[in-house]
Amino acid sequence: MERSSDSRLGIQSIELGFQILKVLAQHGRPMMLKDLAAQSGMAPAKAHRYLVSFLRLGLVEQDRRSGRYDLGSWCLELGLSALARLDPVRLSDTILEDLCEQIHETVALAVWGSHGATIVRWADPGEPITINLRPGAVLPLTNSATGRAFAAFSKSPYLRTLLQEELQSNAKSSNVAVGTLRANLEKSLTEIRKRGIARASGSMTPGINGFSAPVYDHNGAMVAAITALGSVGHFDNDWNSPIALAVMEAGKELSLRLGAPANKTEA
Repeated sequence: MERSSDSRLGIQSIELGFQILKVLAQHGRPMMLKDLAAQSGMAPAKAHRYLVSFLRLGLVEQDRRSGRYDLGSWCLELGLSALARLDPVRLSDTILEDLCEQIHETVALAVWGSHGATIVRWADPGEPITINLRPGAVLPLTNSATGRAFAAFSKSPYLRTLLQEELQSNAKSSNVAVGTLRANLEKSLTEIRKRGIARASGSMTPGINGFSAPVYDHNGAMVAAITALGSVGHFDNDWNSPIALAVMEAGKELSLRLGAPANKTEA
């Protein structure tokens, strides 16, 4: 047992080992052993011993072809469990179920995670054709209803960095200038702010439409988004459709439960 800087007893080896997990989380993608060890401040041989144990526990996984290490499935489970303790997530269950029953479409709750807009809850109506939203999935900011809701209403500084990276990636893949894509997105975000709800029509996944409404906390800051998705031809994507109105009401209801200011919950 070692004494930590705050004078409480702790286990130093655990603290050192978790530095590896911290580096992996901050890096955002798989890493080679030598780079992971260097950024963790330890020798490769020592880092490897920790990684062997983390592999056994499911905290880390290794790609057999590249040899790179990444966070494992248990880290995802741990992260989702932590997210689930946030008030918006805990309070959303009944609202999501009621919304799903009302509109008969797949609905979900997303929060802003370390890598962007992250799905943490979802419910489907049990129809023959449903949209599968995997908890932990990170949605794009530019071409998903959920991502656009965060891009329009969230004030997170990191969001701007991710948005710029995504625009640059889209420009490269589409051979369209970044400036043009940014101008088109800003036009869309202006409309979204005017409407109070984000919309995507088959842009992220062909044949799928979506609406996403912001959820605010007691400080008036966006903390989550409630999203509904459905297939084109079955999902009415008109701005004033019953689905759009129901999603907006669900967002306002959850915001009210979180103590959001009146100007964030009024029609």
